[in-house]
Amino acid sequence: MIFEGCQGKKDITIEERICPQCGHEIEIFSVDTEVVCEHCGFVAYNESLNCVRWCQYAKKCVGETMYEQLMKVANSQKEREKMSRGAGA
Repeated sequence: MIFEGCQGKKDITIEERICPQCGHEIEIFSVDTEVVCEHCGFVAYNESLNCVRWCQYAKKCVGETMYEQLMKVANSQKEREKMSRGAGA
């Protein structure tokens, strides 16, 4: 969960997703960095947690290991967006 003193924390929401590994429904809260699928154990990351991209306290907030994992997700999202814009042009 996000560091208690996060200044950007807003109302907590919940999102339902489909596990990319087994297709089981998983729920992730907006303040969770990751969630484990109860059916297969797959770890899904909160791709909407984009404050990690700009917040100076991100590493302290989520921890260095989680920060690195979330940055990988953020970078892959950025690449997908760039590719989809290029394909549509």
